[in-house]
Amino acid sequence: MNTVHVNTIRDRGAAALRRLSRSTAMTLLCVVLIGYLALGVASSGSFFEGPSVRTFLRYLATPVLIGLAQMAALCVGQLNLAVGALGGFTACLMGVLMADQGVPAGVAVAAGVLTATAIGLATGLFIVVTRINGFIVTLGTMTILQGAQYGLTGTRTVDGYSAALGDFGRAAPLNVPLVFLTALAAAALLAAFLYRTTAGRRLLAAGGNPLAARLSGISTDRQIVLAHTLSGLLIGVAALTATASLPGVNRSVGGDWLLPSFAAPIIGGVALTGGSVAVLGTVLAAFVMRLIDAARAQFSLDPSWVNFLIGVVVLGTVVGGRIHQSHLARRGGSRGGAPPAPPPAPPPVPPRSDARPAAVSPHPGGSG
Repeated sequence: MNTVHVNTIRDRGAAALRRLSRSTAMTLLCVVLIGYLALGVASSGSFFEGPSVRTFLRYLATPVLIGLAQMAALCVGQLNLAVGALGGFTACLMGVLMADQGVPAGVAVAAGVLTATAIGLATGLFIVVTRINGFIVTLGTMTILQGAQYGLTGTRTVDGYSAALGDFGRAAPLNVPLVFLTALAAAALLAAFLYRTTAGRRLLAAGGNPLAARLSGISTDRQIVLAHTLSGLLIGVAALTATASLPGVNRSVGGDWLLPSFAAPIIGGVALTGGSVAVLGTVLAAFVMRLIDAARAQFSLDPSWVNFLIGVVVLGTVVGGRIHQSHLARRGGSRGGAPPAPPPAPPPVPPRSDARPAAVSPHPGGSG
């Protein structure tokens, strides 16, 4: 009995390893390792040194968080175009509260994160109440928040905020920045919520098949509100890491967040139609984009080429996913589309040699 149990565990583990080896996350992990080693060799080893590692991971925290924020909206089939505008507004709000109003860092950070979460909640409620497409609602929200961000800072850079927040951004025990650990903790908590809780499973069910979810008693409206609230919360945390890492905040913060926020989850394996998440894939995809940015700085490449490359990768990933789904649908149709052939009829029974031909009667039951 014990041997059978051990063999079952071994077989399950082997099957899980086979699935992992064919997954998007494993492909991205290989790309990350190869890219990191290549940059290290190209830099004659300086890329592996402590200061370079700290800088690389410090500026990786925000791309991870904004990718997770976009993933939270995508899991219910929604798009959040206001990721960058909300993050920039929240970062400027934190900076202005600390520099202009003298608010302690902890209070300013809490106020900023709660404000971003409340704006995400309001966005979800507005989508549900008005039945306007989330693309249009978040586009309008983006425009409003960009104006509010400019109203907070104008043309100046706010850099006189709390030294405690700057110390948090620079702290890196064992060359691992605390802001990066904050992003990893947020990813772990989000994964636990989505994969291990009933609310998370309902969120994915509503995104995967809204009609079936409604028939099962799951309110799709509540899930849309929850998804945008989670997105706002993660954007608030991203604004925290950005404010702590940057020497100052101004109206340009968040202006270049939109493309990376879509690129990370899409490259990581998240479907645009909803119903799926890929937390590890999103984190690794953000790592790949950070490697591209580091290569741009090291080889003095034009930033426009980096955006071009990321855009091509995103489009290629979407097209590849479509082709793969079509291939699976055709293969499934060829296997189960045609009805099974009926069983062959039994062979006729030969007449008995001693049987006499029956007399033909003009009326049923007649005897002639």
